Amino acid sequence: MKGYPAAVERLRADFAALPADQPVRLAKKTSNLFRPRERGQRLGLDVTGLDAVFSVDPVTRTAYVGGMTTYEHLVDATLAHGLMPLVVPQLKTITIGGALTGLGIESSSWREGLPHESALSFDVLTGGGDLVRATPDGPDAELFATFPNSYGTLGYAAAATIELAPVSPYVHLRHVRFTDLDELAATIDSLVRLAQDGRASWQGEPVDFIDGTVFPTPQDRPGPALEGFLTLGTWADEAPYTSDYTGEQVYYRSIRARREDWLTVRDYLWRWDTDWFWCSRALGVQNPRIRRWVPKRYLRSDTYQRVIGLENRYGFKARMDARKGLPARERVVQDVEIPVGRTAEFLRWFIDNVPIEPIWLCPLRLRRPAPTQDGKWPLYPLGPGSLYVNVGFWSTVAIADGDQDGDHNRRIEAKVAELDGHKSLYSDAYYEPDEFWKLYGREDYQRAKDRYDPDGRLLDLYEKAVKRR
Repeated sequence: MKGYPAAVERLRADFAALPADQPVRLAKKTSNLFRPRERGQRLGLDVTGLDAVFSVDPVTRTAYVGGMTTYEHLVDATLAHGLMPLVVPQLKTITIGGALTGLGIESSSWREGLPHESALSFDVLTGGGDLVRATPDGPDAELFATFPNSYGTLGYAAAATIELAPVSPYVHLRHVRFTDLDELAATIDSLVRLAQDGRASWQGEPVDFIDGTVFPTPQDRPGPALEGFLTLGTWADEAPYTSDYTGEQVYYRSIRARREDWLTVRDYLWRWDTDWFWCSRALGVQNPRIRRWVPKRYLRSDTYQRVIGLENRYGFKARMDARKGLPARERVVQDVEIPVGRTAEFLRWFIDNVPIEPIWLCPLRLRRPAPTQDGKWPLYPLGPGSLYVNVGFWSTVAIADGDQDGDHNRRIEAKVAELDGHKSLYSDAYYEPDEFWKLYGREDYQRAKDRYDPDGRLLDLYEKAVKRR
């Protein structure tokens, strides 16, 4: 707790000092959002002191954490006690506050749900300038329920108390191959449905983590055009060896090449960060001739994010492509949740219509019903008891003749809605207002907005997620 009161006072003082017509934002160096930001002179709220793990209690298995704390720092603090957050989003610089207000997912989400479900309380600086401790059953339960997926439009997380889970030193991975998408989706369904005591089982071995990867085109070998893999992870106290994907080896390539693997717990949690899943290939650093000269400390997602940020701002590559006569490209960076029974249908449509690969899969179900009357989190209303598969795809695609920028994303939004799915809002969105608010809880959001940001100091969710300010 040392330093937290002073940090909160600075935050509140900065907020109070801003002119009423001054847009509000946090003064932080990193962001894992892919929506372009409006350029201009904006004063940021001082978050110094909120990037800290204030306490870890091994007895209650809880941590009290500043909202600006990255998961990298949190994991280092909790692993020292043999513990980890119940869900650790894949990228090191995602913050606790970001995951609570903007969602997150990983291979434990089939059992543990979304990061905000393991939060016992949020300390929130509201749009009204108050510091509120929201809990599921306290006087600010409304804020507790509507804060997830509000993306800082109701307030900012100053701190949170979250639950932790015990770890083992190693994770044993099995990469199970499929050539049929229906079979792959049915296997996810049966694994989760038949799980007992929070553990699934595959061929007699318990399963603690589940995610998947789909490769629509073949490797340089005979066989089916499409390959999909479920990667099943199991806690282990011992390992015959451990692989290292923090240097010259690339993790996602190992999925096709190996039937099983072993990683330390820390390397497992960050297996996707080193190469930003597979997106680092666009920057050339998967080329062995280049990679061997890149220091390990630069092989991480925030390095690549900064490079992409420069391209978004200055358009170096876009101008070079235009000079070569190449078509302009549309950014298609999305994560969507599809009901498990319709996942294969979505994947087939996607492979036929959107030239992006590989594709990431991650099963998800709510850990427990939300603290609301219908058991749904109002701004991201997944069905309690329902199993979804997160489908992640992150790249650019050429804009065809007759199309305009955004058309691929619009088609994806329409398909997701047709299949009763949901789309995360960390990236580009193109919904019309009425359509957006049908999907993202207009009435619940507006009630919370009126209560916690009565003067409209913060953008509303549609303005922030779709209008790209």
